[in-house]
Amino acid sequence: MSDSFDILIIGGGIAGLSLAAELAPHASVCLLEREPHLAYHASGRSAAMYIGDYGNRIVRALNHASEASHHTGGILTPRPMLMLGRAEDEAGFDDEAAGLGLARVPVSEAQPYFPLLDTSVITRTAMRHDTYAMDTDLMVQNARKAALTGGVRIETGAEVTALQHDGNWQVSAGEKSFIAKTLVNAAGAWADDIARLAGIAPLGIQPYRRSMAVLPLPEGLDTSGWAFVDAAGERWYAKAQAGKLLVSPSEADPMPPMDAWADDMVLAEGLARFEEMVTMEVTRLEHSWAGLRSFAPDHALVIGRAPANPDFLWLAGQGGYGFQTAPAAARLAADLALGRRPELPAEVVTALSPARFG
Repeated sequence: MSDSFDILIIGGGIAGLSLAAELAPHASVCLLEREPHLAYHASGRSAAMYIGDYGNRIVRALNHASEASHHTGGILTPRPMLMLGRAEDEAGFDDEAAGLGLARVPVSEAQPYFPLLDTSVITRTAMRHDTYAMDTDLMVQNARKAALTGGVRIETGAEVTALQHDGNWQVSAGEKSFIAKTLVNAAGAWADDIARLAGIAPLGIQPYRRSMAVLPLPEGLDTSGWAFVDAAGERWYAKAQAGKLLVSPSEADPMPPMDAWADDMVLAEGLARFEEMVTMEVTRLEHSWAGLRSFAPDHALVIGRAPANPDFLWLAGQGGYGFQTAPAAARLAADLALGRRPELPAEVVTALSPARFG
């Protein structure tokens, strides 16, 4: 016997969970996650920052449409953003900073927000103060609670192995089977694989590895007022958290869908770039991890019904913007799944649609 639902969501990251919570009052919903735990892959490995002007024009529209929900959810804590540049970064520094909404400030003014910066190397700095650290775990738990309270069925350890469409979707996951009118592909790095399984043309969604090292900080440092720090030219970024310093080499190495791990050489090269710009010597790495940020070819999200089969709805290509965009992305996906008129402007809806790939 197969359990029947109006909508079945494949993927238990922040995208799938947020959509499940959004749909719960309006439809019967089942969410399938291949791993034993929700938010196991990219959603569990985020740098956890809200930067409204991060991403391209369409991504920014989703960021800004999500901000009010983030404030209401209590998951944002003010955290300035600071960009550091060396003399050799001068040519592109101002354009890069302006693209993120940062304004030039004197190095002396920026230093209290990241006392580790080396003033003999750093020649230019830019900041903004309307950015935020995100409590991504709370965001996941809020979405999970809302989904369950609304009657959503959540199955973990449920890897989808077969999909067939005969007016309804017949879904096999492990030893269980399900029926649903609408299938939502929120499978992250596996989104194209799920499309192929469903007989839908893949869109070229490519996962890229992004690594993170956790470093101990010198004793006696109060990091409560430190900024999120980005080195010009995407050389590295850093965030103080729980008395440690998280440093990423900012790599974007194409990878197949997998449970990613950090590459030692990539970390070493990134930490060497970090050391060039700070007064801190890296003597020990406490631990490291990596996640996959999955992008569509144009680096905008893909949200919409597949032209070849309107019962298949894409919610994929979140790249590095998944948490930032989750509320607005979920509302749009819910609007489309339920046949409602989208709240977002028509231009944004069109730019997110899978139909843009022809």
